[in-house]
Amino acid sequence: MNVSADMTPSCLPLPDDQWPAEIADMKVGFAGALNVYRTMAHHPSLLKAWAPLRQHIVNGTALGAVRSELAILRAAHRMGSAYEWGHHVSRARALGLSDTRIQAMRDMPTGEDGLVARAVDALFDTSRLAPDIEAELSAAIGRQGVFDLIATVGFYSILGYILMTYSTPLDQAIAAELAERPL
Repeated sequence: MNVSADMTPSCLPLPDDQWPAEIADMKVGFAGALNVYRTMAHHPSLLKAWAPLRQHIVNGTALGAVRSELAILRAAHRMGSAYEWGHHVSRARALGLSDTRIQAMRDMPTGEDGLVARAVDALFDTSRLAPDIEAELSAAIGRQGVFDLIATVGFYSILGYILMTYSTPLDQAIAAELAERPL
């Protein structure tokens, strides 16, 4: 999942002095805080359109914070996105998830974490949730939770495509945290 040292980003995250005027208001919020969105800032209208869905996926999801992080970790693992994996290890830890539980998302955890992992895998492998997985998920997290899980996997897949296409570097604070406290 590591970006090799010889992969120089072809579309670097935009520094403040190159930030597009049409999204100047976004620089002080989420978009200016992370390299992924500084990379997306090369396409201001996409980043502007992205913001409302990001708000729902990150802050308004029916999954809740823990399930959301578990789904994102599994998606990052399946995609091989070192950037997303690193960021979401940090976020999962901040929510109180143990390193053991986080690491389990690279394997096949048990219980509800395993259900989330199986659902993410189904979306990657078959582009859908089979009726038995959808029914089990609906019983566990509700129908809106199922929709939000599907949307979360799609959202973070798109981010992963962007990150990996442009070899977006891990943000310094996350890289330092992971160096100090490896998983």
